[in-house]
Amino acid sequence: MKNEPLVIRKRGEDGTKVISVRLPQEIVDALDRIAAESNHSRNEIINIILSYGIENLQIL
Repeated sequence: MKNEPLVIRKRGEDGTKVISVRLPQEIVDALDRIAAESNHSRNEIINIILSYGIENLQIL
């Protein structure tokens, strides 16, 4: 069995970017509740919701 090399990428080279946002506590609580119920991380839930919002956004 051939050993594959361990590849460690520099942060940001995976196509993602870390940002900081301020959210009301109620939204954080709701995100945590949704994450727990769906067995996803908070980060995954935020990405799902943002992607949906961007794809379905209408600017009038």
